[in-house]
Amino acid sequence: MPLQLLKYNPGIVKDITEYAAGKNGPYWVDSDLVRFNNGYPEKLGGWEKDQINALDPAGTITSTEVAIEGIARRMVYWRSNSDGEDRLIVGTHNHLLIVENGALYDVTPLRDESNTATTTGEALDNSETSIDLVSVTGFTTAGAIKVDSEIITYTGISSLTLTGCTRGTNSTSAAAHDTGAVATQVLINPITTADESAIVTITDTAHGATTGDWVVISGAAATGGISANDFNNYYGYQITVVNANTYTITLPSAATSTVSAGGGLTVVIDYLIGIEDGLGAQSSDPALGWGVGGWGESTWGTPRALTSSDVSLDNSSWNIDLWGEDVIATVRNGAIYYWDTSAGVTNRAVLVSSLASSDNVPNIARTAVVSFPDRHFIAGGCQAYVAGGGGDVDNMLVRWSTQEDFSSWGPTATNTAGDQRLQVGTKIVAMLAAREETIISTDEAIYGMTFVGGNFVFSFRLLATNAGAAGLNTMISIDGNVFWMGKRNFFSYDGIVKEIPCSVQHYVFDRMQTRYIDKVVTGHNKKFKEITWFYVSDENTVTINPENDSYVTYNYAENAWTVGSMDRSVWSDSFGARTVPFAFDPDGYLYSHETGTSADGSAMNSYIEGSPREITQNGQDLYMVDKVVPDVTMSSNTNLFLYMNTRKYPNAPETIKGPFTITSSTEKVSTRAKGRQIALKFQSTGTTDDWTLGDFRINSREDGLR
Repeated sequence: MPLQLLKYNPGIVKDITEYAAGKNGPYWVDSDLVRFNNGYPEKLGGWEKDQINALDPAGTITSTEVAIEGIARRMVYWRSNSDGEDRLIVGTHNHLLIVENGALYDVTPLRDESNTATTTGEALDNSETSIDLVSVTGFTTAGAIKVDSEIITYTGISSLTLTGCTRGTNSTSAAAHDTGAVATQVLINPITTADESAIVTITDTAHGATTGDWVVISGAAATGGISANDFNNYYGYQITVVNANTYTITLPSAATSTVSAGGGLTVVIDYLIGIEDGLGAQSSDPALGWGVGGWGESTWGTPRALTSSDVSLDNSSWNIDLWGEDVIATVRNGAIYYWDTSAGVTNRAVLVSSLASSDNVPNIARTAVVSFPDRHFIAGGCQAYVAGGGGDVDNMLVRWSTQEDFSSWGPTATNTAGDQRLQVGTKIVAMLAAREETIISTDEAIYGMTFVGGNFVFSFRLLATNAGAAGLNTMISIDGNVFWMGKRNFFSYDGIVKEIPCSVQHYVFDRMQTRYIDKVVTGHNKKFKEITWFYVSDENTVTINPENDSYVTYNYAENAWTVGSMDRSVWSDSFGARTVPFAFDPDGYLYSHETGTSADGSAMNSYIEGSPREITQNGQDLYMVDKVVPDVTMSSNTNLFLYMNTRKYPNAPETIKGPFTITSSTEKVSTRAKGRQIALKFQSTGTTDDWTLGDFRINSREDGLR
């Protein structure tokens, strides 16, 4: 017989049988780390780890390569107009971080009740024993403060006044201080160490913290054989609460002696926002409390079983948007924070409600976005407006600030602030700024929110029902069009909501751990016209807090789908100085993609497998395939392996021949494979492989049953 062409349609098909995929396409049926480009499969580009340097306790950059703290959930890359610096802000499940000039800065807000700095409310001479402060929030009822370089102990607090003050304690000198001098709560010898243990106990009366929160210690001296730098770690430590006055932290080195009260006379502890503020939950947890599930489920007084509820408490994540060159970051089910670029990376984000211009800012919101081009700041699933503040949280409520002022939310006759409650669904899941329209997804429906001005400010249209996004980070806008993953399918919006036909739909959703669907994150690769959703598969064997390990990619230019394995928790397309896509893995490392041919120096196992093809049209006779003529564009450093799988019947076992090695100089591959159906698999497993398949041909002859 003459050489027979084996040509496949682009895309992976897994929702029909492999035999049907061969008869109706033919299509490819499996892949990993492969894309389609101009209709043909090629190996994905590699990735390389970015160098991120740590800071020491003094804030000095070190040369140590570090991972970020927490699982990255959202990030934004931008260039500041004021200083020309490129910055990357990353919201993890427990921190808010900035990468600038390759160094990692912590800008996580401090909680309101933290023992942080305030200022004096009056000028002081060197002998006053009653000291007025602007605020005493978070201060212990008795303790010590540091004003400039003087340590002052006190025995009580009356309103905003520290009473029973003793001046110039702990080897410091009493001095005069101006009004507005910085006054910081300090702790005196709050550290307890145990010999040969890295677990250290901190005593801070009425600390108000929760297990899982983070603290940053400064001013501590070496104690129990543990260095000062270990205590005063720039990034802080996660705590385990012992009681209302003490908690423990685990340090990188163990103590060499037991000390019951150490650390020195000027220990300052900053408490980052944490569990009570919406941060710290790595995974969504089932809501198994009162009222969950159908009426009469389970028995009186017993908790609901895990399988009996489809209600879950959200994992910790962020909404991050730019306001000019500044950042507005909203903790999901938490507050709205502001980071001022001009203040620099040594300053932390602060509550928008703490700004002098603020008015009725929601204290809690599920989602948030800056609308374009009208520039309102919009919150969804948020605290309702009540004059003077204090409204209830409504998961279906949309509120927006006045135009061009993200801190002013109280509606008046002269501003554009307002609100609107949506009707279809139980909670707002995601919001996205698209082409002159904000797309809002509830758990059941899609709404369009359009700026119209006048008394109404915004109009709202119900675009589709039964089309809600699966999670906070499952939607993406590309050139004004919106794509998203739903609970069991994929959708697009270009003026009309449409379901995207997906040839791997059942494969993806059937193998997805739906309990963790809220971890799904969407990424775009504009060079190749690809949208990728990363998810937790049932092949992930981690039992506690599993993270994304698999992906499904839609090439919207070729209308082709691919699947594979890759562990990414957040992804961003190329932008500005970053000329290639970049992403974080769950271990906290940042990678530049589409660079090189390896997985950060390790081998990439890339493959694609075709559906079984009947060698003759009727599929009746057995044939011997004795030659394959390859058509491959590949580098000289590439070894491509060919496997030939044959079957006598669709449900018969496969006979696998190979691997046969194909290099850039290979003209033909000699094979001896017999069957009625033939399937080809191409695979590379090295660090230098780079290939694109073309159209292969085979030579076959009729053969007998023996």
